[in-house]
Amino acid sequence: MTSPVTLEVVAVDGAARAGVAHTAAGAYRTPCFMPVGTRAAVKYLDASDYEALGAEIVLANTYHLMLRPGADVVAAFGGVGPFAGWRGLTLTDSGGFQVFSLTPDVDDDGVTFRSVYDGSRHRLTPESAVAAQEQLGATIQMALDVCPGLPAPPEVITAAVERTAAWAKRARAAHRRPDQALFGIVQGGVDEVLRRDSAGRTVELDFDGYGIGGLSVGETRAEMLPALAAALDELPADRPRYLMGVGDPVSLVEAVTLGVDQFDCVLPTRLGRHGTALTATGKVHLRNARHGRSDEPLDAACACSVCRRHSRGYLRHLFLVNEPSASRLLTLHNLAWTLGLMEQMRAAIAAGALAGLRAEVLATWA
Repeated sequence: MTSPVTLEVVAVDGAARAGVAHTAAGAYRTPCFMPVGTRAAVKYLDASDYEALGAEIVLANTYHLMLRPGADVVAAFGGVGPFAGWRGLTLTDSGGFQVFSLTPDVDDDGVTFRSVYDGSRHRLTPESAVAAQEQLGATIQMALDVCPGLPAPPEVITAAVERTAAWAKRARAAHRRPDQALFGIVQGGVDEVLRRDSAGRTVELDFDGYGIGGLSVGETRAEMLPALAAALDELPADRPRYLMGVGDPVSLVEAVTLGVDQFDCVLPTRLGRHGTALTATGKVHLRNARHGRSDEPLDAACACSVCRRHSRGYLRHLFLVNEPSASRLLTLHNLAWTLGLMEQMRAAIAAGALAGLRAEVLATWA
């Protein structure tokens, strides 16, 4: 079967690879970071900001958009990209993360949620998750999975693997749009045997790409990385590998070193909204009094619009007086910094120098 997504690998450095993922709607460079626009917008930003930042693909949340404004409304606008005025690529998650975050009722057939907006009950099955995402019209959609938090009893992890595998088969059968890619998801907690088993069963279904879920949900990084490596060993080289919900600098560089191609996470934007900047020298907590008279930029090595124009002292002032532009400016900087880190990794892989960049990141952030 011809896949609507293929990964052209242009450079390798050990297990790490840099490339271009070609989709029916365009291409994106890997490894990449996808900003999270939960309700068809990254908080405090809009599509013109994503373009200025150089983002190529942005994530939106199926659960939230099917509730407000409704998948049919988004479809009437031509899909989530046109709805948001975004001309780049998009990925919609399936609602599987809400299985972790909202603790809904889960059975073998699907998931029953209560709306976070009005308390009404809503049902998602593998088939209806595909149908909703086909209406949302993203470039890439994700199969519905079960994402347990960690630590969890072995029987909970095993049940999640079994349900995720059964739901993956149903999602694959339900998928109808040849112009829209469908990614399967690997589960298994931190159990390397289960990770390999889940990955192998998912690959048998010949998805267009592969998400690795159920990590960064309570385990340590020392537990996460071997489980991630076990899953990656089973995934094909010509399809994108997507580590879901991971965005701290150390995990990004460690996962790229192992062979991951794409990421999403709310961490950079959440930190920014609360006054913490990501920089080449580590986190900068702007509310600290020592920044009050500082005319330094957030990061002297950063070329983003915020660092070119504003001082730490000014940005701290904005936070202390609860000026909304404070959150906007730090969100812009943190996304620019994270996207810049991905660009550095692509260049380092091409130069065979990823080990040196990894050492620098670990020395600053580990």
